[in-house]
Amino acid sequence: MRQSYRIAFLIALALCAVGTGLGADPMVYEVGPGRPFEAVGEVPWEALEPGDTVLIHARPEPYREKWVICRAGTEDRPITVRGVPGPDGQLPVIDGRDAVTRAELNYWNEPRSIVKIGGANNPPDTLPEHIVIEGLEVRSARPGFMFTGRAGEPETYLSNAAPIFVEKGRHITIRNCVLHDSGNGLFISSGASEVLVEGCYIYDNGIEGSIYEHNSYTQASGLTFQFNRYGRLREGCRGNNLKDRSSGLVVRYNWIEGGNRQLDLVDAGAESPQQEDPRYRETFVYGNILVDPGEAGNNQMVHYGGDSADVDRYRKGTLFFFNNTALSLRPGNTVLMRLSTGEESAVVRNNIVHVTAGGRFLALLTDAGRMMLGHNWLTEGWRASHGQMSGTIEDEGTNLAGDDPGFVSIDPVPLSAPDGGNGPRGEIIERDLRLLAETRAVGAAGPLPEAALPAHAVTHEYVPHCGSRERTDDPAGMGALGPADP
Repeated sequence: MRQSYRIAFLIALALCAVGTGLGADPMVYEVGPGRPFEAVGEVPWEALEPGDTVLIHARPEPYREKWVICRAGTEDRPITVRGVPGPDGQLPVIDGRDAVTRAELNYWNEPRSIVKIGGANNPPDTLPEHIVIEGLEVRSARPGFMFTGRAGEPETYLSNAAPIFVEKGRHITIRNCVLHDSGNGLFISSGASEVLVEGCYIYDNGIEGSIYEHNSYTQASGLTFQFNRYGRLREGCRGNNLKDRSSGLVVRYNWIEGGNRQLDLVDAGAESPQQEDPRYRETFVYGNILVDPGEAGNNQMVHYGGDSADVDRYRKGTLFFFNNTALSLRPGNTVLMRLSTGEESAVVRNNIVHVTAGGRFLALLTDAGRMMLGHNWLTEGWRASHGQMSGTIEDEGTNLAGDDPGFVSIDPVPLSAPDGGNGPRGEIIERDLRLLAETRAVGAAGPLPEAALPAHAVTHEYVPHCGSRERTDDPAGMGALGPADP
C-alpha cells in the first residue's frame, strides 16, 4: 500500500515539475496550489513513516480539512507537519468550519479537534512518538461550527473542542502555531508525555459564560511551555489562560495576558500517571510576563495546588516562581498567588510584582500555604493577605519596594497587523516592560533556589512576540526582562 502512495507521489511530482531533493525514503508531501497535492486530505496520513514531512503551503483560502496523526517517528527521524508561509509571512490556515475528514481515516473524538494526535482505528491505534507540528494557524472548533466526519455526516464541535488535541503521544512538539476561535485553544490529555509547546500564539478561545474552557488545558507527564504568547479569551468567556494538571511542568519565557487567572496549576486526575510521577511535586515558573488587564475575573494571578473535591490529589509540593514580571492593572485588589492548602509551598524570588492601583491593593497570598520570599521588587505598601492568614510568609528581608519599578512603558500600543490583525479581537498590543537602566531593580537579584540549578537557570528572555533571545545581564536581574538599552 505504501509503495502505491510513493508511485502516485512521484507521478504527481513529475507532472507538477516539482522536486523535493530527497529519495524515496523519507517522503516529502507538498500541499497547496500548484503542488503535488491540492488538498490536505490527499496526504496519506495513515501511512506516514519516520522522517516523513508534510509541507502545507499558505494560500488565500483556508484549508477546511481535519485529520488525525497516529503514527510514530523516531528521535533522529521525526514525523513533521510544517506550514510554509506565504509571501507576506502569513501562515497557512486550517479552518474547522465545514471541514472534511479524509475518507481513509477512522478515529474517535472527531468533535473535539481539528488536528488530533493519537487515538484511531485507521491507522491502527498506536502510541505516536516524535511528532512535530509547526507553522500552522488552526482555528474555529466550537459549538455553532459544523464539520463532515468519517461517516460523511455533518456534525458539530463540542464545547471542549480544540484546534490541536493531543490525546496521547510521546515526544510531541507544537511550535510557532496560532490557535484561536475555539473552545480550548490547546488540549493535551494524560496519555501524553514529554511535550514541548513553543513560540505559539494562543488567544480568543473559550465558551461564553463558562469557566471550563481555556486558552490551553493540559495534563501531561513532562510538559514545557516556552516563548509563547497568550492573549485574552473570547469576549464573555470566563476560563483561565493557561490551566494545567501536569507533572514535570515548566512554564518559562512566555507572555500571558488576560484570563480569569493567568496561571491555574491544579491537581491531576485520579489514578493518572501524573499522580505517580515524582515530578508532580515540583513546578517551575520563571522568566514570564504575567499581565492582569484589570477586567472582570478572578483577582488571583496564579493558583497552585488543586481544584477538585479530593484534596489528597493536590500537588502538595513546591512552586518555584522566580524572575517573573507580574503587572496588574486591576483597579481593586490583586492577589499574586493562591496556594490551595497548607501543604503547598512557593519559593518566590527575583520577581517584579507591580499593581497600578497602589501597594495596599496587593496581597501576596490569599490565606493558606507557605511562601519563602526574597529579592523581589514589590509595590510599596503590599500586604500578606487581604483577609485572614492561615499560612505563613517567610520574608528574608531582601525585597525592594517602591511606587514605580521603572518600566519603559506599561501603556499598550496598537501595532499594525497583517490581514486584519491576529491579536485579541483584531489588534496586536505591545507593552515595553523592560526596566530603565537607572532603576533599583536592575542588578538587585539574589541567587536562584538550589533546586532550580542547573536545569532552570535563567538564560533567555521573551521577545515580543513569540520570540526569544539570550539574557545578557549576568547574573540576571529582577524580573523577566533585562534592562533596556541606555
